[in-house]
Amino acid sequence: MINIENLTKFYGNNRAVNNISFTINDNEILGFLGPNGAGKSTTMNMIAGYLPMSGGTVKICGTDISKDPVKAKRKIGYLPQDPPVYPDMRVKEYMAFCAGLKKIPRSQRKDEIQRVMELLKITDVKDKLIKNLSGGYKRRVGFAQAILGNPEFVILDEPTVGLDPNQVIEVRNIIRELKKSHSVIFSSHILSEVSEVCDRVVIINKGDIRAVDTIENLERSFGKSLVLHIKVKGSKTKSASIIEMTKGVKEITSIDEEEGGMFSFTTQLDGDAEEIRREMMSELIKNKVDIAEIYTEKPNLENVFIELINRPVRSNRMEELLNDVVPEEKEEK
Repeated sequence: MINIENLTKFYGNNRAVNNISFTINDNEILGFLGPNGAGKSTTMNMIAGYLPMSGGTVKICGTDISKDPVKAKRKIGYLPQDPPVYPDMRVKEYMAFCAGLKKIPRSQRKDEIQRVMELLKITDVKDKLIKNLSGGYKRRVGFAQAILGNPEFVILDEPTVGLDPNQVIEVRNIIRELKKSHSVIFSSHILSEVSEVCDRVVIINKGDIRAVDTIENLERSFGKSLVLHIKVKGSKTKSASIIEMTKGVKEITSIDEEEGGMFSFTTQLDGDAEEIRREMMSELIKNKVDIAEIYTEKPNLENVFIELINRPVRSNRMEELLNDVVPEEKEEK
């Protein structure tokens, strides 16, 4: 298990990371999300031991990285935002160099290098100078060095940037495979990618953690802020009045006129979606308004992400932040 407690980073008087805490469990993939400038790369650099922290602790499988950095770093594989490759080296030379740095026994180096090169599909460029590779290949070479030596904990900062669609799918599959014997944290701006791969997510903004939970729990916690779409045939004014007056409808966000005397309404709900829908349908039918279509649009990770990063932080206390995000889950516990 990886434990991050009260991690803080100052650049002069500017606090880039603000007293954050979370864990990464064994055989877990944790997504690390936030807008540009949120503190993601700074946090990952501190976890990797690349950047000194201003406060807090990072324990890698029980080893405090500040007190015993050599032992802790032996358990870490790291792909930073800019792949740490040497442009004037050939790929196979670079991999051998990294194997030496990681103190992989000489008798195992050839097989281990071959394993990671095949896994990242870079064997076809092993004799090329790294400076002559495309950005996607450079990132795959950087990924290969991160998992060279089979570290217990893998840190991946934007691992799919610059890859073509086929390569993105391949890298996602590799990350899933890593879960079988590793703990993984990775950042990405592609939220659909995070939804497909991660067990849990940490959402950070301006150095503060906004949520730590499973995607399912986060989406469920925002279930009282659903969007309801309804298409009716009849009077636009009457329909709008009934919909707007239905208890639990916060507002009508759009009205579109369609063919055949149809009108489509998009509404924002606040409450039990099923109950609101039943009441709305009952009133519309009672007033002789024909309903052609009605459905709710459940929030996804993108909706949750946007809501959380735009929500003001009321407290630095982790418990209050989590209460704010998932009150029902806290009550059940």
